[in-house]
Amino acid sequence: MLVMHFLVLLVLVVNTVITEDLHGQYEIEVWKKEDQSLWEQLSSLQKEVESLKYEQAILKQKQEVIHQMLTVDENVTLLTEGSSPLLFSPPPLWSGEEDEADNHPLNNSRPFYDPCYRYKILDQAWRATNFTTKNVQCDRKRQWQGWYRLYYRRRSIQMPEKCIKANRCGTHAPLWLTQPHPKIRDGIVFRSVCGHWRNKCCAFKSPPIQVKACRGNYYVYRFVKPPACHLAYCADVNTLVCGRCGRNQYCKSRDKITYRCANKRRRKIKKQAVHFFASYPGLLKGKVNRIKFSRVLVNEGRAFNQQTGVFRAPVSGVYQFYFSSQTGGNVPATNLWLVINGYWVTVSHSAVKGPSSIGSLSTYMTTLRKGSEVYVTHVAGQSWANSASNTITFGGSLLMQRKLE
Repeated sequence: MLVMHFLVLLVLVVNTVITEDLHGQYEIEVWKKEDQSLWEQLSSLQKEVESLKYEQAILKQKQEVIHQMLTVDENVTLLTEGSSPLLFSPPPLWSGEEDEADNHPLNNSRPFYDPCYRYKILDQAWRATNFTTKNVQCDRKRQWQGWYRLYYRRRSIQMPEKCIKANRCGTHAPLWLTQPHPKIRDGIVFRSVCGHWRNKCCAFKSPPIQVKACRGNYYVYRFVKPPACHLAYCADVNTLVCGRCGRNQYCKSRDKITYRCANKRRRKIKKQAVHFFASYPGLLKGKVNRIKFSRVLVNEGRAFNQQTGVFRAPVSGVYQFYFSSQTGGNVPATNLWLVINGYWVTVSHSAVKGPSSIGSLSTYMTTLRKGSEVYVTHVAGQSWANSASNTITFGGSLLMQRKLE
């Protein structure tokens, strides 16, 4: 590929000058840098080539990321003594070498990755809570970097939340979490860690670690060096069942020993009917900050206040509003605005010359949170109505109830 680029550049920079006759010799004059016009052309061409190469590299990186995301649980590399762990990591979003400190979730100077998609798989059978051995391990001797996901014989597992007997987990003082694992909505949290020794569940107080709950019923941990040897982080074999929980399930345990998959409770949204329609039987001139529609014909859900002329959304969802006016008789242009939470969102405009009159109707659809306030203001002009005409009106309905974050 580089050879092709070199040949293209060579053809562009070489000029051949033909001598006076066809039988004479050809003189080849190589382009020099002093020719500014040609130099600018070559610089532009070189920039385009470099840009294409860069775009090609970015596309290749994106393909690799997608491939890793789809195969992370199928391509598990065991972390055993003398072997290197699988690092599931998308390519950096910035150029240059990545610094572990810069990627710390508490450092916002650079964008960081969700650790649920950037972790090392830690699959060592001796970390199991039912494992005992005379060849004890010490996690203080390890160089912990980044985030880890615990596995036991290629099956996802998590740290224990209950005191573990001494001389388990392949060490003297097994490390366990003194606080429950977080929920997904909690994000990255700190959890205290203790080591059990000589009948004291917290004989060793290890530095806190960071934990994050991930979709798919698993957790990732940011381990740190324990204060002494021999201490090691445990993997609770009782939690193996959690890896089999479905998408709409979660792992549940009352005693932190027996775990099971339970179905998530879906909160049923109680459907509520909301409709209102009101009119103003009178004359409006000039500025009226808030029209008090005194005649209420429909008020299903009782969300419209007749005294103030304000509609307050009783639930979150999608609403549709409409308002109208009647004007005429050589008056200035008439403008009515729909106001939502203090913002003027849409106008009903009408202007007519002569003795005739004209009606105007405007509609507006939007998503509102519970408690949002909506009303109509008369900004300019003149609108008229009576008890029979119902030409100055304001109404609306809840079209769809929604749960908003």
